[in-house]
Amino acid sequence: MTLYTPAHFRADDRAAIAELIRDHPFATLVTPDASEPTVSHLPLLWEPGDGNDGMLIGHCARANPHWQRAQGRESIAIFHGPHAYVSPSWYAEPARAVPTWNYAGVHVHGVLEVIDDAAKRRVLDTLVQRFEGSRDTPWTFSMPARERDAMLAAIVAFQLRVTRLDAKFKLSQNRSRRDREGVIAGLAAEPYADAHATADWMRRYALAGDGGT
Repeated sequence: MTLYTPAHFRADDRAAIAELIRDHPFATLVTPDASEPTVSHLPLLWEPGDGNDGMLIGHCARANPHWQRAQGRESIAIFHGPHAYVSPSWYAEPARAVPTWNYAGVHVHGVLEVIDDAAKRRVLDTLVQRFEGSRDTPWTFSMPARERDAMLAAIVAFQLRVTRLDAKFKLSQNRSRRDREGVIAGLAAEPYADAHATADWMRRYALAGDGGT
């Protein structure tokens, strides 16, 4: 699967890619097949490696056939960052433009490997810490051992050894600075959170260090 990415929308900033995956961890996992792709929606965490692209870790229900179909094969995890509708009315010359959509996304390619039972608990502990660690009273695996073991048996943990990262930040970089500033102001005034988040990403990645007019 190839992500269409014009040069001005291509993102190579690993810190920004890591931020998007960290802040938007609910991914769409796709494994191509001769008949039709297998698709699952699930949270994945990226563990960058030293000198390589590291791996994604996650788990799914044992009853979900995705882990069997994907084992040892390349899959793509799609992370969707902030996105919002862009009105031409926010440009300097609205009559000469059309509506569009701004967004940021990352495609992570890799080979899925099932993690053995001995290491499964580490994956679960890492996921629980990520999503519970900041809470005043975080949930923990405190149920009786028999119940805990039954829950663990019902899931399959896996890692996706990353082979390629494709990132696309479509944030009006093809427009003038004046137009980008107009889009940011327009998004900031919209009544929904994704518009505000998209405006924030534009400030950081479509305006920073830009001396354009």
